[in-house]
Amino acid sequence: MELEEQILHLGVFVALGGVFLPWIGGEWLGGDSITHSGLGYYTGYMGITIAALHTFVLLIALVPLSGGPQLVSKTKKDSYRFFVCLQATILTLASLSVLTKTTLDFARLEIRFGVYVSLIGSLVASLYAYLRYKEQQKREVQSIFHYPTETTEQTADVSQEPMQSNAPSIRPPKQPEPEEHKLYASQLRR
Repeated sequence: MELEEQILHLGVFVALGGVFLPWIGGEWLGGDSITHSGLGYYTGYMGITIAALHTFVLLIALVPLSGGPQLVSKTKKDSYRFFVCLQATILTLASLSVLTKTTLDFARLEIRFGVYVSLIGSLVASLYAYLRYKEQQKREVQSIFHYPTETTEQTADVSQEPMQSNAPSIRPPKQPEPEEHKLYASQLRR
């Protein structure tokens, strides 16, 4: 794996781990002490969705590495990862806004570190998924304008057939050999 992919998957692991850490905690109205992870409280459905999205990004890479089939084609892999990571980041921000509203309503509740860990992991994963997506687009554009190059053996031997490919090969026309002209001594004296 390339470095960008490793950092992307590290961000996904961090974000997925942040879902299971405490997101909100404190003292409830009756004096009971509560702590909820991203899978509980008002943000439970968003936490489950965030965990599912990050799990999908991990499965895109882990299933082919373990010998299974590819879930997504190689040409679409980077665009799917970017879209899924972006959705997870948006849902994490939405969860943070819900938790902020709740802590304003109930003064004894506070936002815990888990939501911030998940947000940072999602942002890192989204950034590197975006970089991979842009790199994929660059490769696609270069493949449109790329002509196959010939090896030195093929250019040295003109009688050999050119490589068969979808793109036409463009060769400059063969230059004629220079002609030899004899100079006469009488023409040089004039």
